[in-house]
Amino acid sequence: MKKYILTITLLFCLFSGIATAQSYTQVDEKVKTYPQKFSSIEKLAEQINSDFTKDDEKARAIFTWLALHIQYAYKAFGANQKPIAYTFKSQEEKLAKEKKFNEDLALKTLRTRKAVCQGYATLYMLVAEQVGLEAQVVSGTSKAHYTHIGRVPSLNTSDHAWNVVKIDGEWKLIDVTWAAGSVTGNPPKFEFDFNDKYFFTSPEVFFLNHYPDDEKWLMLNASKDDFTALPLYFGNAIREGYKFLVPNIGTLTSDRKTGLLIPFKVENLKPQDRVDYVYSSERVFKNVTPTFSNGVATFSIPLERNYSGYLTVYINGESAISYRVTRQ
Repeated sequence: MKKYILTITLLFCLFSGIATAQSYTQVDEKVKTYPQKFSSIEKLAEQINSDFTKDDEKARAIFTWLALHIQYAYKAFGANQKPIAYTFKSQEEKLAKEKKFNEDLALKTLRTRKAVCQGYATLYMLVAEQVGLEAQVVSGTSKAHYTHIGRVPSLNTSDHAWNVVKIDGEWKLIDVTWAAGSVTGNPPKFEFDFNDKYFFTSPEVFFLNHYPDDEKWLMLNASKDDFTALPLYFGNAIREGYKFLVPNIGTLTSDRKTGLLIPFKVENLKPQDRVDYVYSSERVFKNVTPTFSNGVATFSIPLERNYSGYLTVYINGESAISYRVTRQ
């Protein structure tokens, strides 16, 4: 019988930081009363099944408990990213070894309450299955760092994992990892910061930061070129629903001879919001004052001649969006 080798690559996703209108406040409040730890996947599933009967509420309960209790293991990022390989002689043996790998990873995540994205996603999938839901882990390319602007998604750039869960016959997008919080500071430190906009996120918004290896999970008409051209949206922009209409491409070009004014148009910005910008070479916050018309905020940011680097727009002190600037 022919012998095959199965290779599994652990994904150590980076952090960056619109869901449906459905409110899950009552579900979240109930889940907040749950124990800090569960000894098994089955125990967590039993707790959820005893409290909820609707599929979407079960999906939310899993999402909320994981996001509130699983800490991102940022120290593991970039370490030991060698593929894990094992042999199998039949399809049955392959499936059995995949199942064992997933169970071990999920249980380790549950017991240590630490994981990178693959641990979050695998645990979510197995708990979902235990409560009677159909869920899958989706791997793909994230846009989560300045250097990702202009990066073409491919199997070689695959660095993230998230979930889809089927509710009433429709697949819904979920990213528990990015819902949990973010790694910030120097030295870096993980901070819990629950962002429920990564639950049942619309495909259009999810696309801003996620490109799946299997394009069927895009669930919209978009291409690699579209994703590559996007600026970097941060979690705060997703949380608040800021939509940058102009500029809507990630790479801006400076003029070699004269400076430029970059026009911005943003939806869902409020008059009381403070808008600042920072160039990577200066690291100095500079304030701009938007004007408003028909729900759209307009402002301009000066771009010095012959500049190259990165431009980040902050809203109320939180990073919202970044662009790469190249010389003409």
